[in-house]
Amino acid sequence: MTDQAALAEVDALAWSAESGFPSVAVVKDGTFFTTANPPEAHLVAELDGRVVGYIRLKPPTALPENTHVSQVQGIAVHPDARRRGAGARLLDGAAKHLRKRGIRKLTLRVLSTNETAIRLYERQGFSREGTLLEEFLINGRYVDDVLMAKRL
Repeated sequence: MTDQAALAEVDALAWSAESGFPSVAVVKDGTFFTTANPPEAHLVAELDGRVVGYIRLKPPTALPENTHVSQVQGIAVHPDARRRGAGARLLDGAAKHLRKRGIRKLTLRVLSTNETAIRLYERQGFSREGTLLEEFLINGRYVDDVLMAKRL
């Protein structure tokens, strides 16, 4: 299996209807990288020689005044590899990679219902910067979107 196929599998398992967004359409053809999400926008986690996760890092805007900031626009860990440090290693690796590139701040958005992810982000030094109240309507329930950031 290629890295792309392994990453597509992780993506399909992590971004399922059960993860919070029932509307998510899963790509089933093994495609992961696209023009909008090229390989260089990703760091990959391996465990025992197997691809188990990724983090996608992109600029939050195209504005030159915002180039000192990067945004997590996707992070996923295979269910079999969760609670084994892959998510923390991806976030640590992202911070180191971005610091070398001169990035000063890393931001992300997370559903308020994803308490496990919020705890991970807080342990990794992220703090809440804001909340978009009732940003999503999921299964008949309004859910807040939490904005978090870490200074690099």
